[in-house]
Amino acid sequence: MSTTLPLFWHISSANKKERLDASVKLVSALEHFQSKFVPKESAETSEDEEDGKEPKSDGLDALNAQDVSYSIRRLIRGLASPRESSRLGFAVALTELLSRIDTVTCSQIVKLIIESSKTQGSMTGQEERDMLFARLFGLTAVIQSGLLLRETTLPSSSTAAADLDSYKEVLAQLIALGEKKSWLRESAWWSIGLAADALTASNVSWKNEAEEATISAVYAEAKAWTPEKVALTLKLQAAHPSRDWKKLLAPTFKNPDLLSTGNLATLARILKESDADEDQEADVPKSGSWKPQVHFVWDMLLDQVLPKAEGERAAKGSFPEFFRIVVDESLFASTSSPERKYWGFQIFQKALPRVSADDMPMLFTKNFMRSWINHLSNSDRYLHKAARQVATDIQNVVKGNPRIGFSLILQLTGVNGSRQFDKLTKTKTVESILTSMDNEGIKSYIDYLLKQVDDAPSSETADIQALNTRRAWVIEQLAALIRNGAIPKDDAWIQTILDWLTVHGLFIPTKRSEKSAILALRSVPTPAFSEELRKNCRDRLLGCLAELTAQAALVKEGDKTAKVAAVASDGRFWVSRVLATIEELEKDTKHVRPLSEVDEDDAELRQKARQALARLKDVPEERREAARGIELLLSSTLLHQYCAEDDEDADTEALESCIDGASRMFPAESKKGKKGRKSMGEDKGKEKELPAPIDVLVDAVIGFLEKGTAYMRAVANQVFALLSGAVQESTIDLILTQLERRDPDELMADEDEDVGMDEDEEGGGDAEDDESSSSSSDDDQDEDEDEEIDEEADLELRRKIEEALRVNGISAATGESDDESEEELMDDDQMLAIDEQLAAAFKARASEKGRRKDVDAQREATHFKNRVLDLIDVFVKKQPTSPLIVRLIFPLVELIVGTGPDEKQLADKATGILRNRIGKSKEVPTSISKEDAAKTLEELHTLARKASTGDILTTLNQCSIYLSRVLLHNEASDVVQKAYRESLTDFVARKASRLNPPFIDDFVKRFPQAAWSVRDDLVKAPGDALNGFRQAQAFHFVNTLVNQLQALGDRKPEILAFMPKLRQAILDVLTNACTGESSLTPAHAKEILKLALLGVRQTKRFTSSVEEASSIWESSKWSELSSKLASSDRFKSSVGLQAMCKQLVQLLQDSGTASAKASGKDKAVAKRKASEVAAEDAEEGAASGKKAKHKKARKEKSS
Repeated sequence: MSTTLPLFWHISSANKKERLDASVKLVSALEHFQSKFVPKESAETSEDEEDGKEPKSDGLDALNAQDVSYSIRRLIRGLASPRESSRLGFAVALTELLSRIDTVTCSQIVKLIIESSKTQGSMTGQEERDMLFARLFGLTAVIQSGLLLRETTLPSSSTAAADLDSYKEVLAQLIALGEKKSWLRESAWWSIGLAADALTASNVSWKNEAEEATISAVYAEAKAWTPEKVALTLKLQAAHPSRDWKKLLAPTFKNPDLLSTGNLATLARILKESDADEDQEADVPKSGSWKPQVHFVWDMLLDQVLPKAEGERAAKGSFPEFFRIVVDESLFASTSSPERKYWGFQIFQKALPRVSADDMPMLFTKNFMRSWINHLSNSDRYLHKAARQVATDIQNVVKGNPRIGFSLILQLTGVNGSRQFDKLTKTKTVESILTSMDNEGIKSYIDYLLKQVDDAPSSETADIQALNTRRAWVIEQLAALIRNGAIPKDDAWIQTILDWLTVHGLFIPTKRSEKSAILALRSVPTPAFSEELRKNCRDRLLGCLAELTAQAALVKEGDKTAKVAAVASDGRFWVSRVLATIEELEKDTKHVRPLSEVDEDDAELRQKARQALARLKDVPEERREAARGIELLLSSTLLHQYCAEDDEDADTEALESCIDGASRMFPAESKKGKKGRKSMGEDKGKEKELPAPIDVLVDAVIGFLEKGTAYMRAVANQVFALLSGAVQESTIDLILTQLERRDPDELMADEDEDVGMDEDEEGGGDAEDDESSSSSSDDDQDEDEDEEIDEEADLELRRKIEEALRVNGISAATGESDDESEEELMDDDQMLAIDEQLAAAFKARASEKGRRKDVDAQREATHFKNRVLDLIDVFVKKQPTSPLIVRLIFPLVELIVGTGPDEKQLADKATGILRNRIGKSKEVPTSISKEDAAKTLEELHTLARKASTGDILTTLNQCSIYLSRVLLHNEASDVVQKAYRESLTDFVARKASRLNPPFIDDFVKRFPQAAWSVRDDLVKAPGDALNGFRQAQAFHFVNTLVNQLQALGDRKPEILAFMPKLRQAILDVLTNACTGESSLTPAHAKEILKLALLGVRQTKRFTSSVEEASSIWESSKWSELSSKLASSDRFKSSVGLQAMCKQLVQLLQDSGTASAKASGKDKAVAKRKASEVAAEDAEEGAASGKKAKHKKARKEKSS
């Protein structure tokens, strides 16, 4: 046993793998021991008696090895252990051991289990529970190991391993366990079910007697029906269909088929765990008996009514009736407790993956949908998490099988659900299902929506409102399909939606056309659409086109595939497709008529627009992009005029401008006579004064931005992206003019001067009458806020007037009396007194309105400028090499500098364009105007010297670097050098300078060739510096330049001529610091000496001899400097400075051999260590090639 005892500890481990490994080892070891065991003869088995010991009464030792019999007893006793996972581990090991050995009988093991799990009155509740569980686990181990129905006999004996009495004993014990404790009933009867299944599959000689015993034990006595009894009945009926089940199930069930419709009500009460014989029961779970997990009988029932594998067996009963009666009207009844509903949700989740698309509606029953929506809509509900899990499962099912998505949506938005399901439940369930559906499912959903439109209402007047509500919902759902970017798009169903919105928004169907390619003409809605619904259709049409214009589609051009915005997969603009539909409908006078008659002028204008669009199809390939931009602009403007409600919204001037710009930019070759000249202006002198065609078109784009609607903005950005290649200097000026800061009073005056325009011009003019359905949420919110403010202001004004009247003895009119004879007339003094107070009240009201009007105008101006900045961003992105980018920089900088705190978003967007789009551009413009670029660079530097914040200075720095790159690329280095030379002087010499060191340092790093040309200014700068800090920073610029000498190319004479100037500048500054003429600190002095060391090393790289380097740097002067530092009151304690001077002298005295250099450097290191200067050691180690030389020197010494 020494090899098996340690394994029992691990069998109780909480780790499943460890438990299983220990069980495998234990069973394998016991099998090995048993195989070597030889049973003793009966005469020799009395040794225990001779020794005075009592023999074991269980008889295990007779045929089993000592380890085996001990292990069986210990495993059975261990079932009652409460430690960690002992019960699980010991039960598994016992089951496996009993299945492997054939030297024990069922009666022996059952007797051991019952004896070791007896309960006593002195036991605590926990101890009693442990004993009951031990008995349950032990008997289950006997069943699962196969010992209960084993047909073999014991070795060298005729005794059977299992018999009928043992079977009856196990059955009786399990039934008794279930009756003793209700919380054990389900587990005990589950084990009985295992025994019944094993009995059905076995061939024991006493099988029939065992079956009779089972049926007798379950049905003989008039015991109450429980879910466990139902589960066992299902098993027995399947195994013994020929029995008289009607007699056995009576009187509780009237039909022998448990799932027959007549039995479902009784079955529902049983599964609800209430008395089946009671007509009414208190629907509260029995104390301590309710469990969150549903009973195992539900899986068996679902297997009966919804078989998992098709063709495995026919479904029994009717699933719709089963779910309605047993689940919906029972567990989801209005009087059901939350616990019952929780079961119901779990049963729904179990049934969902089994149900076919045809049976899907049967799951979404009335009570279930009510409970689900209620608990899903409010996070405070008890079952909110369970309801959300149901929603998640539904979405996952659709992902696995997209074909059932349509059926699910019909249920969620159908009779038992709600058309506003997502809004009501605050989820995206329907939206998520739509994203998982395939094209066929989407088309089916669209067909379903369109059928909802044509459903004829009843004759009652009240239903008209319901019909309009349903139609408005359909319009919204159709628009949502296009608006949702996650839904896979297909040209066919998108075109169907656009056609439908076009037909019902702009036309009135008069007759059905079954053969029409436009599906919307195949039915005529009755009654006809209201004007509000037609307006809703127009707004949604424009909204859908806005979404489609912003989306990109894959377009095949030959062998290549490219992503193109605003088009269908065939390359045509969606707007053009809608216009083609409108043109087709205008010709079909038999089936539709226009919503409003068009006058001759408008008809002629539209015809001109179509002619211009036709001409754009034949432009050369090199101008194709601009032509497509004009096509989109012209088409969008024409469609917007179609959708306009009245002449004021139609904006014919914009359409005329677009036609004019398109005609002049792409003139018709065949029309150069009078008519063509008339459109351009008959007078040639005036023709020259006309704005450029691209300016006219971009002005129309800017006009779109002023409208502020999503449709206008989307079109404007796409059009400008296509036209960006044709933009001229005057076009950029036109755009930049929109960013100029204007006074709010001037803005309001401009609005007042616009004849025929409403106050809500930026809202597109058509948003005022459509607060309920078509306006954007932001516009609605602003209007609501304005209305609330107006109401509050009116109440305040009324209060002031009433107070003024009351003070003068006059009560406010209430409308309760109109008896004029009782009024008291006021004299002149009273009238004057009231007049003053009323004037003050009205004046306060007027000033308040004026202030609010100013704020609104300023806010709209800010939004408009944001949209204009989008155009600039598009231009820079599309045309990174355009010379016009230079013209954009300074106006954007002025915008950033000039914006107030209320325009922070505007400043941030302009900053982003300058820093990220322009500053980080890898390409630079060519053929620029050097004078303009130079002027811009000079203005930037002037602004940088007065920058108010570090953030603005960073932006100016990046712009300056970009302009420098552009100018240097165009061979204008003098301008760059002049600008930075002046900024350097300002930084070091002017106390109020706002420049920071990175402004100069970045220039030196990025453009060392240009910085080398201002080397003399950099060296002179420390001498002109105001203080020690500025001196140190000026030397830092020089340090950056000296570090990049290798990048300058072959400039040896210039470099050697520069080094004496650098030496003298350093010596002068440090000498002045020693005498107290400068405020240089030891830390600054140390950095300057590091520069001197760097200069010496760089000099030695360009000189042919040490003497030449020594003559340039004059080592004697550094020795003198060391002495001055030692005698200076400020620096004498900084011994590191003196050591650095000595190190510099040592560098100049080194010989030309590598070993001597290494030796000299080793001495310098030793000296510095002696002087406790660790910082210089790090600097020395950073020098080029030093580490390698040190290692080489050490190697030579060791050799």
